[in-house]
Amino acid sequence: MANLSRQIFVTFQKEGVHRYPAAEFDPRLESVSFLANPHRHMFHFRVDIQVGHNDRDIEFIIFKRWLESLFDDKVMQMDYKSCEMLGEELIEHIVKQYPNRNVSVEVSEDGENGAIVYHIVDAE
Repeated sequence: MANLSRQIFVTFQKEGVHRYPAAEFDPRLESVSFLANPHRHMFHFRVDIQVGHNDRDIEFIIFKRWLESLFDDKVMQMDYKSCEMLGEELIEHIVKQYPNRNVSVEVSEDGENGAIVYHIVDAE
């Protein structure tokens, strides 16, 4: 079949502490002002990456181990970083290592709420 696109995905988790500074001052965020203080989450990651054939040109376990190695700290100290920011940073690393592939990164707080960031290679 000529019009197939293949992706693999891996998942992993990382403990982290962050804060949302705007929650302290923005009146629209009054009900969640506690988020301005450092607080802990278990961040869940799902990374999808395009592969070229059915015999996997990127092996799951190797890819997952490499992604996990990008987070040296036992507990990520993220200061003000959001799920979107984490996703963008991870995509920057991935596209350097694996260029010319579509990539998406989903990051959620405690597996509940999160964001998805896409890197889409332009079709020319």
